[in-house]
Amino acid sequence: MNDPIASIRTDYKLKSLSEEDTAENAFEQFTRWWNEARNSHLHEINAMTLATSDTNGTPSARIVLLKGYDHRGFIFFTNYNSAKGNELAQNPKASLLFFWKELERQIRIDGTVEKISALESDIYFKSRPAQSRIGAWASPQSTVIENRKVIEDNFLKYEQKFGDENIPRPEHWGGYLVKPTKIEFWQGRSSRLHDRIQYTLQTDGKWKRERLAP
Repeated sequence: MNDPIASIRTDYKLKSLSEEDTAENAFEQFTRWWNEARNSHLHEINAMTLATSDTNGTPSARIVLLKGYDHRGFIFFTNYNSAKGNELAQNPKASLLFFWKELERQIRIDGTVEKISALESDIYFKSRPAQSRIGAWASPQSTVIENRKVIEDNFLKYEQKFGDENIPRPEHWGGYLVKPTKIEFWQGRSSRLHDRIQYTLQTDGKWKRERLAP
């Protein structure tokens, strides 16, 4: 091969991350990096990999969108009957991963998962475009379907049923909260000697900061 995959590499040189530069609280540190990413006008900075597993430990991962966070944790929305919803029902633990290549940064989040309240899900659902709300009704997410016409017919059926006003949230659709127990902030450095600062939640609610070898 003239261009082998093994030869693809990038030397990271933009920034560094020292313990003195980090906040005592992991959420505060996330906010610092989040604001820097927003101010850098990155595309879809809220895109994150969500990794789940079933009771056999079989992992699966996909990209979802962060739709909010606070002192409790990180929120995303989906169909509760989807593959990830079924896995979370079996094993309510997950990992999140943000990768902001323009800043040469990653954030890894491990934690437990629970559904948010119906009220919180209702509020977000009402903020979505009408067609996205209809889509939540139309798609039996993750199930095998014969062809695309199945979805198109479902969409038309619910569009005719609801119009574009007062579209209720289906009971099978809503939000999850990932409550972190560990958060790692990764800053790319030259020669693969990356900076990694890990926060681990302690029983008293405080965060323990440690440096990890790259």
